Amino acid sequence: MDDLSQKPIGAATRFCAVYGQPIRHSGSPAMHNAALAKLGLDWRYLAFEVSPDALGQAIEGARAMHFVGLNLTVPHKLFAVELVDALDESATTWGAVNTISFEAKNDSGDWTPLGQLPVPATGEIRAKGHNTDADAITLALQQDLGLSLAGQRVLLLGAGGAGRVAALKLAAEGVAELHLVNRTVAKAEQLAGEIAERFPQTKATVGYPENVTDKVDLVLNATSLGLKTDDALPLDESQFSLANAAAVFDMIYQPALTPLLAKAAEAGCRTTNGLGMLLWQGAKALEIWTGQPAPIDVMRTALESHIYGDE
Repeated sequence: MDDLSQKPIGAATRFCAVYGQPIRHSGSPAMHNAALAKLGLDWRYLAFEVSPDALGQAIEGARAMHFVGLNLTVPHKLFAVELVDALDESATTWGAVNTISFEAKNDSGDWTPLGQLPVPATGEIRAKGHNTDADAITLALQQDLGLSLAGQRVLLLGAGGAGRVAALKLAAEGVAELHLVNRTVAKAEQLAGEIAERFPQTKATVGYPENVTDKVDLVLNATSLGLKTDDALPLDESQFSLANAAAVFDMIYQPALTPLLAKAAEAGCRTTNGLGMLLWQGAKALEIWTGQPAPIDVMRTALESHIYGDE
């Protein structure tokens, strides 16, 4: 087995981090630090609790300290769109930022990620926003549940930052129907209207399927309900029975088995949590920062050890 130990932190050590609130549950440090050790980089990946009203200051602090990059989790992904200097096409397309790359100009005058420059940057540094979540969602659904999304019927729980990106990406992949359930109905209605305008081939409706017996191919939870063991289910069982779902995907990955996934397994559904999504979005972020292929197997092993190790 490869030795994934890292060298002691020194004056030349570079840093990247994840910002969120809450953040203690994050598996990103375990995954990224294992990957950085595998790549032989003298970098460290940290995690910081950052409130929404301090996000701008926190991004500026990372820029000033020449951090390589940042990941952003709940609740920062929408706010960050207005806080970066430039947006990658992925962030523009999906309207959310979950990865920031700090960049400076190379000898040819091209903006280049700090982690790919041969010497420390001395001039202007900009923050460029990316979205690696959207592709990670479809990769996780394909690899962990074996789903081919075109033509599928989906019940999506949550129309906030993560839910909005998931809905737009699923529509772009050609799902036939999207049933959007959200605590604030107006937000779901706004999202349904955006899908109708951008992806008219997908029928987007607000609320549960019209008939209790209607079946769906996938239930996807994009809410935070399930982070705590005493959380209520993110769906109303009087409106929809999990027995009518072929598969259930919960974006939450810690705890590994949420109340929703436990109920779904009892109902005979194929299930998976958000570990695969976390893996793929993190791998893409690492590739943006380093310019190198991410060591996927190492990252997956580190994640599984972090999340399942004490079970």
